[in-house]
Amino acid sequence: MASFAFELVSPTRLVFSGEVEQVDVPGAEGDFGVLAGHAPFITPLRPGVLTVRNGSETKRLFVKDGFAEVNQKGLTVLAETAVAVEEIERDAFATAIKEAEQAVTEAKDEAARWQAVAAVEQLKAAAAQVGAGGAAAH
Repeated sequence: MASFAFELVSPTRLVFSGEVEQVDVPGAEGDFGVLAGHAPFITPLRPGVLTVRNGSETKRLFVKDGFAEVNQKGLTVLAETAVAVEEIERDAFATAIKEAEQAVTEAKDEAARWQAVAAVEQLKAAAAQVGAGGAAAH
């Protein structure tokens, strides 16, 4: 299988950089897979698990808040949070969900309320993906 360049960058470090065969990304409009030669586009991320595949190796990382850009050079993901699934502190998911639920009750208008409800749903889904029960990471 053909490979392409992939970089995952957080504000504090370069989390991953290298040639890979496939990356599955949690996009705001749904998950999408990137292979070599993918059409260019940019999309925001939603909280979820990004999966990197290279041969028989698979690496799973929780990402939250950021963007993914596919271009002729490959894929770059800029994420506010990027943590290997096995390193996630499960209590952080519970805290993040609780904070998101509080934002629902404190919303000043319907648009803010629906945005907060969506954040709660996304965090709960991400928690389920990483096996953190009903909780979410930051």
